[in-house]
Amino acid sequence: MSRQNFQCFLFVVLFFAAAESAVGQSFFYPENFKGRVVSTSKELGAISVQNLSRGYATITDDEGFFDIRAQAQDSLFLSGVAFKETFFVVTSGHLEQQLVYVPIEERIVALDEVVLMPYNLSGDLAKDAANVGDIHVFTAGTLGLPNANVKPLMQSERLLREAAMPKFNIGMLLTLPFNPLINEITGRTKMLKKRVARDKRYLMSEKMRGIFPDSLYTIKLGVQREKIADFFYFCEIDDRFLKVAKTDNPLLIWEFLKDKSSVYTKNNAEE
Repeated sequence: MSRQNFQCFLFVVLFFAAAESAVGQSFFYPENFKGRVVSTSKELGAISVQNLSRGYATITDDEGFFDIRAQAQDSLFLSGVAFKETFFVVTSGHLEQQLVYVPIEERIVALDEVVLMPYNLSGDLAKDAANVGDIHVFTAGTLGLPNANVKPLMQSERLLREAAMPKFNIGMLLTLPFNPLINEITGRTKMLKKRVARDKRYLMSEKMRGIFPDSLYTIKLGVQREKIADFFYFCEIDDRFLKVAKTDNPLLIWEFLKDKSSVYTKNNAEE
């Protein structure tokens, strides 16, 4: 290297060294710019931050903090789904700060007024009710589906039908049904009949309970809320239960429950 070239090289090195000390940053390597996005929105995560001057890019964390390489006069571009696009110019003063707050404006999407009027409804309930007319309710019965009016059997009823002796038919002369005979001998059929009767009582008991709110049993009859189910089981075993339950008369049912509650609460008090 000639003496003249060496002097030129030395001059360039000294020039950049002086520039670095004067500006306070490296000319070749951008410094770490630490910032935090601030906005009225609380969702500050995943906002894109791009240094358009250097080609660096990053995203903010859940609290809006970000870290990106930048120099003075670099342009940062911030964008997010819920925010307006923002340009931020980095200054030498920003690079001397430990943290720079970058404001970004939330994007509010304003829609044109939309009026929904299905079925020509006006909003006036009385007027709309008169204009609606008949409402067709589609059920298995109205659609004419087979067995639509057949009441579903309880599980205990299905088991009893499978276990009991079927109605007599000519085929029984050729093939004797052994299972029903065995069930009769072992007592399984009798047990299933009792189960069906018990389940029917339980369903009627639940129906009776639903006539009045549970708070009424607690306040008026003195039955503790956690013992309401036990109280209705106590009612089930009464001989009058089925007769009263089948009436579907709230007054008769209430008198029955009132009478049973006095005995029930007395028994519980003695315990």
